[in-house]
Amino acid sequence: MRTTLIVNPYASRVTPDLTDLVSGALGADSVVYTERAGHATALAREAESNAVVVFSGDGGFNEVLNGARPETVLGFVPGGGTSVLPRALGLPRDPVEAARRIAAGRTRRISLGRANGRRFAFAAGIGLDAELVRRLDARGRRADGRRPGDLAFAWTALRTLAEKHARFDPALEVAGHGRAAFALVANADPYSYVGRLPLRLPRGAELDGGLDLLAPRSFRARSLPGAVGYLLTGRTRLPLLHLHDADRIEIRCDTPTPLQLDGEDVGDVTEVVLEAERDAVDVLC
Repeated sequence: MRTTLIVNPYASRVTPDLTDLVSGALGADSVVYTERAGHATALAREAESNAVVVFSGDGGFNEVLNGARPETVLGFVPGGGTSVLPRALGLPRDPVEAARRIAAGRTRRISLGRANGRRFAFAAGIGLDAELVRRLDARGRRADGRRPGDLAFAWTALRTLAEKHARFDPALEVAGHGRAAFALVANADPYSYVGRLPLRLPRGAELDGGLDLLAPRSFRARSLPGAVGYLLTGRTRLPLLHLHDADRIEIRCDTPTPLQLDGEDVGDVTEVVLEAERDAVDVLC
């Protein structure tokens, strides 16, 4: 099997030495580097190999999923600060160990999500969490070109909650199910991580199933203990809208609202059609 390795040199954990080790562990036939946002999509589309492996963070993984040819087998080496997708696939967090597992050639067929036609691997957020992603991006990159880490994200979240007095009124409509303040749509469980802490929002989503949705009907400062309880136990008395294993979810927003896919800000939307793309792609794991 011929393998192309796509590398994002600005991802949090990617270094030249690690890239050499990952390439060696994979036995890669060619190594190409991204130069700008969206470049991995084009590189995946142009790759003349049976397999494309990405050494990047989740944003690079998302770009490759949106560019790879249907017959291409994909692999994901954790090079970002969070790297949710390789974790969801059960790969080691160490990039070289993950590359060795990928090189063993075991494949798995997984499902993906689509939001207004664009693929995502594990998470789509409309409203609050997408706003947090946008605010974090607005902080800019560090001197080495890398994104801010978990501490910056936590600080951004606390500042946003304080600015809004932890008050989020209904601002969107989930077609057929009612109003909600914001929406989290998952194709995997956990939805994301803060450091080693898994954010299981919602619980029970599977990479070989449909989409799960968790949407608070409203949210207030007094809701915070219930939110923490849900994170820790999966149980809460908060008024939540929850869908499991759905093939299609339609959301209409009252005003233009941020949308994020796999931790990447993709702009404002007034309507989102989320669809499960079952049995979408073969991945090495």
